[in-house]
Amino acid sequence: MRMILTAVAAGVLMACSPQQSEPSTENQAQEQQTQQESAQMQYPQTRKGDVVDTYFEQQVADPYRWLEDDRSEETEAWVKAQNEVTFAHLEDIPFRDKIEQRLTELWNYEKISAPRFEGDYIYFYKNDGLQNQYVVYRKKSEDAEAEVFLDPNTFSEDGTTSLAQLTFSEDGSIAAYSISEGGSDWRKIIVIDAETGEQLEEPLVDVKFSGISWKGNDGFYYSSYDKPEGSELSAKTDQHKLYYHKLGTPQSDDVLIFGGTDEEKHRYVGGYVTEDDRFLVVSAANSTSGNTLYIKDLSDPDAELVLVDGDMAYDTSVLTSRGSTLYLETNMDAPNGRVVTVDASNPTAENWQDFIAHSDNVLNPSTGAGYIFAEYMVDAVSKVEQYDYDGNKVRDIELPGVGSASGFSEKQDAEKVYYSFTNYSTPQTIYEMDPESGESVVYQESGADFDSSQYVSKQVFYTSKDGTKVPMIITHKKGMTLDGSNPTILYGYGGFNISLTPSFSIANAAWLEMGGVYAVANLRGGGEYGKEWHKAGTKMQKQNVFDDFIAAAEYLIDEDYTSSERLAIRGGSNGGLLVGAAMTQRPELFAVALPAVGVLDMLRYHTFTAGAGWAYDYGTAEDSPEMFEYLLNYSPVHNVEEGVAYPATLITTGDHDDRVVPAHSFKFAAELQDKAGGDNPQLIRIETNAGHGAGTPVSKTIEQYSDIFGFTLYHMGYEALPKE
Repeated sequence: MRMILTAVAAGVLMACSPQQSEPSTENQAQEQQTQQESAQMQYPQTRKGDVVDTYFEQQVADPYRWLEDDRSEETEAWVKAQNEVTFAHLEDIPFRDKIEQRLTELWNYEKISAPRFEGDYIYFYKNDGLQNQYVVYRKKSEDAEAEVFLDPNTFSEDGTTSLAQLTFSEDGSIAAYSISEGGSDWRKIIVIDAETGEQLEEPLVDVKFSGISWKGNDGFYYSSYDKPEGSELSAKTDQHKLYYHKLGTPQSDDVLIFGGTDEEKHRYVGGYVTEDDRFLVVSAANSTSGNTLYIKDLSDPDAELVLVDGDMAYDTSVLTSRGSTLYLETNMDAPNGRVVTVDASNPTAENWQDFIAHSDNVLNPSTGAGYIFAEYMVDAVSKVEQYDYDGNKVRDIELPGVGSASGFSEKQDAEKVYYSFTNYSTPQTIYEMDPESGESVVYQESGADFDSSQYVSKQVFYTSKDGTKVPMIITHKKGMTLDGSNPTILYGYGGFNISLTPSFSIANAAWLEMGGVYAVANLRGGGEYGKEWHKAGTKMQKQNVFDDFIAAAEYLIDEDYTSSERLAIRGGSNGGLLVGAAMTQRPELFAVALPAVGVLDMLRYHTFTAGAGWAYDYGTAEDSPEMFEYLLNYSPVHNVEEGVAYPATLITTGDHDDRVVPAHSFKFAAELQDKAGGDNPQLIRIETNAGHGAGTPVSKTIEQYSDIFGFTLYHMGYEALPKE
């Protein structure tokens, strides 16, 4: 969900007039043949069990409960059988290989991150083009020759072990990095001498949902759960603990800082040290929204943890500190966020003073080079202001265009500030800014083989079912004819206060090249308009999110961007729930449904791994009879109806997903295959040795998108690529 940030970054397609995308007689014949093949498709047999749960005196059958056992031979055999059917179908799509070829061409360019200054070196990430994982390089100066520091492509033969994070001690002499194996959220932390690369001690193991925050050069703070009984991929984990690891000592000697008692029991606990090494900050939460915040003065060996904010109705964190002054980022009494200051000797809320006041736009502050940067979302696009530490506004940062700017986060003594800019049709470009003059220059231009000048993005505001105005950005090739014939992917998320802001995707570039329309709706439940927008899509208001998404689809059809026969819906994780709910509520509205790693069993999601932490957004089936009924009424697994013609559906998941366990997707696929009427295929594509998405090798990503786009176009009735 939101605990781990993640980043991912079609032969040649010949352009033809939009009118040529209309179904020809041959297209119609191909569509009929496709339907006949789908109708004859033999799905693997899925055994039905007799499990029945009782919720508030109402019985609910769960015939596929056995698929929750990710370690059983029967589940393993089912996964293998499902993949055989799915990949046989995908391999028969006539233009799938052409999509893969173009994706490979588009992906194959050098990608370089913004620089990072540690000790005597400049560090940066680089991918030569098609490397499965980014490589960490370093150099002594901008003009010096770079050398490889860490190459995650050597961590495993198949590229599925990835570098999760990399941190350095205060003077840059020691590095600690974490790795993820097979996409799992469980990590190992490895400590090395930054100069020689020599491993200094045994790796720390069984680390999960954790940062690595150094205290000087002596050690670091990290978080984890006790290893659960049963499957580590699906067993519940609900008591997070913060530890301090002193270098040169065994992990068994690590000091428990917070989370070891019933009073300190929380699902998510994190700790980090302020840049001046003065304060340890401890955040404790039971859900993905709201936290309790503590500080500890590390300059006083006898200091205890001091409560800053104990109201879990709000989110508060320490942005930075100067001397004894804390700069806090909070949404207390400020649904769009504000920055306040307070003295660490008496840090509770009644003493807070506004530094950057609440405004009509959502605030995301950062610090660097002696300044504070306030990045605002204005209708989901970026505006950035620069402030000094006296609270004076220095300037508005002039951005290259309308889109998303991110970065502006450097050490306080940095001489330059770096940020990236992107939108749906503009590949990411990195800029270097002089914080004194405000002038920006291009530091690293994208090498993507994509002519963004040929495409246009337009923001529209459409009306949802209850009259709420919802923004959506629609991207397509310039001059496209609005005749209802265009293949369109509608993407959404709508949850956990997460905002969908404009960003470039290589995969989406291939879709646009093929004549596709890409639309992103900023649904309630997200964070685009602050806390109130988020809350309007939670618990017993969750249906607002689905209504917003359905209304977006209706807008695209009413405005002749596309038609139901040419419209696909896509979303991942909470967005997978969105797709599952939309397709079961309005199956006739879509041609294709693409739920990825979705939360699809809403009665049991909270029983797996850290799923109970999502209750702020969803509620649970045990909360009350009303909450149970509400969840039951939209839970995708429980709302597949006998004989209904659902869209052609390609469910995607990973067998090592320990965030949203694959049982959600397994059970949804089983229900669809058992009950769906009509001729559309109901398939599941299960990536083996893969997790929720972070760290997925480039080779696998290209294969996945080739399958997704191929499936989508094929079941829109295309026998050849739209622009070929």
